[in-house]
Amino acid sequence: MNLVSAGIPLPALAGGSGSFGVSSLLADGGAPPSGLFAGGNMVMLLVMFGIFYFLLIRPQQKRQREHSDWLKQIKKDDEVVTTGGLWGKVKGVSDNSPYVTLELQEKVRVRVLRSHIASKAPANEGSGPAEQKTA
Repeated sequence: MNLVSAGIPLPALAGGSGSFGVSSLLADGGAPPSGLFAGGNMVMLLVMFGIFYFLLIRPQQKRQREHSDWLKQIKKDDEVVTTGGLWGKVKGVSDNSPYVTLELQEKVRVRVLRSHIASKAPANEGSGPAEQKTA
């Protein structure tokens, strides 16, 4: 069932005597918005970018800068953890070298890239395998 057979009058879309003609729709709808909210979409986009910058991007850049500064200050006998999960004590470090020598165990040393050191080793609270006592 269509609207014409149901007896519902349709406005003249050909631009005739009806006030809802195509020409009047094009004339009103084609103009860009003006006034206070003309750039509303652009303002909303800038606000969202500002929120993302201050909540996500800036804190991550700060953490990355602090980590790179810390990597430059690594010295001998610091306990560190690598990104691969190795836990060792720094035994050799050079200012101009990208490598650091870690001692994993007595007489077991490995060279790792300085950039692959994730953090300082957490404080040992006696839960390691070397300090467990058997009853």
